[in-house]
Amino acid sequence: MATSNLFKLLIGVCFLVLLHGLPASAQLFVVNGCVYCDTCRCGFETNVSTPVSGAKVRLECRDRATWVLKFTKEATTNSKGKYKIDVYEDHKDESCKVVLVSSPHRGCDRPDIGRNSATVILTNNNGLTSISRYANAMGFLIRRPLAFCPTILKQYLDFDESL
Repeated sequence: MATSNLFKLLIGVCFLVLLHGLPASAQLFVVNGCVYCDTCRCGFETNVSTPVSGAKVRLECRDRATWVLKFTKEATTNSKGKYKIDVYEDHKDESCKVVLVSSPHRGCDRPDIGRNSATVILTNNNGLTSISRYANAMGFLIRRPLAFCPTILKQYLDFDESL
């Protein structure tokens, strides 16, 4: 009887070891982010920046050594300018980023250089336990800044000269 229980325990331990050693190909990551229209053309979000609904973004993962594209997946932003991309693979040896593809708004459709991509890390081999990954906000530039932008920017750039 004791031998039978020991055998069952040994089988259970072997199963757990095998299960733990499986590749993380079924691992789910959820990449979340948002896209905005820079209505003042200042290179960052302000309180008058607006979400871009219907913008297309693409997740790209490239081999770190050769920069060959290994994975790509597109998404479209919702009415609040937010997108979500489900990923079912671990990309530990790849450099991944979300890039702007297009904006449906003709007046705000030029990607803001420097805010046109966002790096994301898609592996669990880095200490992160959550499946959620948050990409930095990305933005398109409006063709002509809004008339009241100088006033808005003064609020952001105002500083105490006595310091």
